[in-house]
Parts: sequence; structure tokens; C-alpha cells
Amino acid sequence: MPRQLGDLEDAVMTRVWQWNRPVTVREVLEDLQQERSIAYTTVMTVMDNLHQKGWVRREVDGRAYRYTAVSTRAAYSAALMNEAWSRSDNPAAALVAFFGMMSAEQREALQDAVRMVSPNLAETAPGDPAEPTVGAAGDDAPADDATQESGR
Repeated sequence: MPRQLGDLEDAVMTRVWQWNRPVTVREVLEDLQQERSIAYTTVMTVMDNLHQKGWVRREVDGRAYRYTAVSTRAAYSAALMNEAWSRSDNPAAALVAFFGMMSAEQREALQDAVRMVSPNLAETAPGDPAEPTVGAAGDDAPADDATQESGR
């Protein structure tokens, strides 16, 4: 996927999270047009792609759809990172390169995250089928996570 499309998907999802209500293609288009020249059909295609990927749900409202986020920004970001990492032919090297790009604040956030999941990781042996996955910890996230996301 070209990075431009990924950037546009991110821009669309940001608006859906910020507004925290069902949105139309027209509303997203008008907001995006304040920053860049973009066609209605482009935004419609991106929102349809996000629906097909399961990141937004949609409901018919007259002749249009209203789109709502299915997940949080954190879950979306984690899925993008996982997708990129899984494409690497050398995951360890990819992680080392990724860590090398991190700011001090990002490294601190990573250390905090590792501390949060470390007790769970210690409960199972490496390779154990019961070993928790990185995505599993966020599946039952408290409701306030969504509130935090919508406040952006």
C-alpha cells in the first residue's frame, strides 16, 4: 500500500475518533479539504476500505452511509505496527531498527508497556500455546480507553 493511502486512512480515522459520532463521507471530505485538495470519491473509497478492513462500521442514512469507529486509536496503531512487522524477513532486525528510531518519550512508553505485560508473560513458558499475544491485552480494555481516544 502506498504511504499516501496510509496517511489518508490515518487522517480519516483521526476525524472519526475525534468527532466520536457517526460521520458521513461529505463531513470528512469538507474537513480534509481545509488541509488539501481531495475528491469526494477518494474519501468515499478510503472509508469503504476502512469498512472492509473492519475499522469502521456503517449504517444507511438516506442515500448516504454514516461511519463509526469500531476500535480505539491504540488498537488501530498496534495493528498497523503488527502488520508492518509481520512483513519483515528478519523480525528481530526490524525491531532493533524500530527501537533505534524511537524518541526518549517513545522508549519510556515502551518500557512502561513491557512492565505492564511482564507479569502476564511470566505466567507461561515461551512457546506455550497459552502464551498471551500482544493484541490480547487490549481486547478487554476498559471503557475509559475509548473516552481518552475521543478526547483528542
